Amino acid sequence: MDFKSSSTMYIIAACIILFILAQAIFFLVKAWKQGKALGMSKEKLRNVVTSSTMFTLPSALSVLATVIALAPALGLVLPWVRLSVIGNLMYESTAAEAAMEAFGHEGGMAVSVSDPVVFAGIAWIMTLGICLSLVLLPFVAKPLNKKMRNLNKQEKTAKEENTEEKPKKNGMAGFMDLVSPAIFIGIIGAFVARAIAGAGKPETTGDGAGVLSLVTLVTAVAVSLALEFAAKKLKLSKFEPFVMPIGMIIAMIVAVAAFNILPPEIATLEWRG
Repeated sequence: MDFKSSSTMYIIAACIILFILAQAIFFLVKAWKQGKALGMSKEKLRNVVTSSTMFTLPSALSVLATVIALAPALGLVLPWVRLSVIGNLMYESTAAEAAMEAFGHEGGMAVSVSDPVVFAGIAWIMTLGICLSLVLLPFVAKPLNKKMRNLNKQEKTAKEENTEEKPKKNGMAGFMDLVSPAIFIGIIGAFVARAIAGAGKPETTGDGAGVLSLVTLVTAVAVSLALEFAAKKLKLSKFEPFVMPIGMIIAMIVAVAAFNILPPEIATLEWRG
């Protein structure tokens, strides 16, 4: 029996997903009632729901791409549950690969995890790691939100007074402005380095850096840059959140096409750091 896609796993996943959906519906109903109590029209409330739904589509595409990326090693159920509750592309992929390396799993994401103990360990590491944000959130969310509101008020005042000088961000807001891009660039750098000079096993195809990893990387970067440029040129700010997930999905499609079109000796060619 394939424990990664057994009926028990699907039952557990269904219970978790149903709970998440019930929670979302509960707060949607509460928010709708509160909006009506505040005197908002049904048309305005529908517009809010529609815009919120559109806002979630880029995240949904990113989730789909991440599930596809993790499925060869972990199956569909675990990535589906992890990304339906809390998590994102960069964290889940990084945590899963780090756990695989710690357990001595050879082949990375390209090779299926066959040991139930290793699979359970990876699941625990992925889950417990992201829980740190839930622990910190009650302590940092309120003061950070207060600072961001004050900053927005300052920016609004500066805009009304037609001053070009933007208010200086201090404290936590300024710290986050510096740290967030640095973390993002660091994670992206790790993925790029692995695609160009990643380590792998000579006897395993698909776990190291090679022609396909480079084709995937170049395609993702090129498509993302092209879409980003088009969005800014055409002033389609609502399209910008779709840039990264669309770039990822197109890169995956190109990788599959390249594997089937290129000669086998080129498509499977890999070099390792």
